[in-house]
Amino acid sequence: MSKLAFYVDTTACSGCKACQVACNDKNDLWPGISWRRVYEVEVGEWKERDGVITEKPAGYYISMSCNHCENPECLKSCPSKALFQTLDGLVLVNPDLCIGCFYCEWSCPYGALNFDFNTGIMSKCDACEDLLFIGKNPACVDACPMRVLKFGNFREMANEFGEITQIFPLPDYSMTRPGILLKPHDASKGAVDDNAGVNNTQNYRQ
Repeated sequence: MSKLAFYVDTTACSGCKACQVACNDKNDLWPGISWRRVYEVEVGEWKERDGVITEKPAGYYISMSCNHCENPECLKSCPSKALFQTLDGLVLVNPDLCIGCFYCEWSCPYGALNFDFNTGIMSKCDACEDLLFIGKNPACVDACPMRVLKFGNFREMANEFGEITQIFPLPDYSMTRPGILLKPHDASKGAVDDNAGVNNTQNYRQ
């Protein structure tokens, strides 16, 4: 399988959410539905000096959408087989088969699926498949003013940027083998050391 993936440079993301807005606009999403989200991650530590305890806070942003996993839990949990995977590894929804049971949304460790109450079916990032077909990038990639997002072949980008697939607080990569590569922010390195294998959702917010 020629696996497609997103690359996210968390060292340069400013949290402006232009990618999120571009995705919502391009796909004409209703309020409350976001196929791409920008998360603010807060980390830090407490230090004691001369009897005074102070904190040393740090933070960074992660722009996330569906990761089009190699081993997607959503696909396995769908009872109607509405979810399917293309030869390029994209995980898509067949609206004619979706029964709106929420099983895929519940099983996705990244919260990538959204129920559309207007259509009664699940919806999710399709990596702007229509734009890919004509040789263009997904809308979120081109909208980023900091150019922190890229999209392409997983192996080619791994060779160019380095293969880092784990960053706090994302779930363990081995769960679904997501199509994502990351350039980790310096603040994330200590968080990974102190919270290895922990998906502490209380430490980040949209």
